[in-house]
Amino acid sequence: MVRPTVPTVKRPRTVGDTILSRSLRFRALGRHSRSHVSRRLLRRVLLSCVCFLVLFGCLPGKTGDDPDQLRITGHVEVRQVALSFGVSEHITELFVDEGDRVSKGDLLARLRREPFELAVSQAEAALQQQRQILAALEAGSRPEEIRKAEADVSAAEAELADAKRRYQRVVHLFETRAASQEDLDNALAALNVAQARYRAAVATLDLVKAGPRQEDIEAARAELRRREAALRLARYNLQQTELIAPADGIVEERLLEVGDWAGPQRPVFVLALHNPVWVRAFLPEPWLGRVHPGTAVKVRTDAAPDRLLDGRIGHISPTAEFTPRPVETPELRTQLVYEMRVWVPNPEGLLRLGAPVDVLIDLREQHGEERTGD
Repeated sequence: MVRPTVPTVKRPRTVGDTILSRSLRFRALGRHSRSHVSRRLLRRVLLSCVCFLVLFGCLPGKTGDDPDQLRITGHVEVRQVALSFGVSEHITELFVDEGDRVSKGDLLARLRREPFELAVSQAEAALQQQRQILAALEAGSRPEEIRKAEADVSAAEAELADAKRRYQRVVHLFETRAASQEDLDNALAALNVAQARYRAAVATLDLVKAGPRQEDIEAARAELRRREAALRLARYNLQQTELIAPADGIVEERLLEVGDWAGPQRPVFVLALHNPVWVRAFLPEPWLGRVHPGTAVKVRTDAAPDRLLDGRIGHISPTAEFTPRPVETPELRTQLVYEMRVWVPNPEGLLRLGAPVDVLIDLREQHGEERTGD
């Protein structure tokens, strides 16, 4: 007997079914995102642990070959000088290029010199003029000037005597009514003028004999010093038209070309200082009491691992770095480090700026030196 097939009736999707399916989907997505975040967090923790071990476990420590030798990894500091002219003008000559080695005192570039040479000539002429003025004041009056003043006094004296005689004649004539009042007034005026000229001539003679005032001489000396300073400044500006290397180094950058306008605010070259060099490293806190500024060290670079360069510690920072957390414990205090700078002669240029190096400190020598000092 064949059973009749009953058609299935599809139940309509309710609101509750929709909410349930969406919640299941969101829960699955939440599990996926949480696992993704966990993996990212785990990678960050592992990376931080590796960096911590590199900083505090591998870099500073004692070498495996010699337990009494402290090895600290550092790097050669980049020391650069931006070279610019002391005055402003157009560049006429450049004598070095990027990568060239220069020595202290080498001529690197030159500016147009004509304006500064003219300024020097002008200052020299003004100085020579003032020297002559001061010499004339210090020498006083010439004998010829004194004789002329004396002659002027004699002439004024003669004129005064003549004016007196004329005045007396006019007075006598006026009394006899042979001269008018006008004639008498004119004779008196001429007498007064003659007297004034005589007094002026006598005063001029006194001034000529006394010579210049001391204040005028001091003012002339001060003006002479000012013009001497102006000449030195003009010559200094002329010297500044030549750019001189301040130290041994390597030309790292050439920033301007011939014809460019250069000045104090526009560097022409960037000079890298390579001898001596400073190595920047970090000294672990446990060995802080056994290493001091002035301590002799050895420096090794990857470029020449078989060669050890001599150096000495120039500075140890008084402030700790890389502190793990504000609340310190005895275990955390051993992880503190102090910045240290090592001075290393580098005449052959073996140490390149920015290169990593190893600083080797013989702790036995430091212990022996401490005992000798005690």
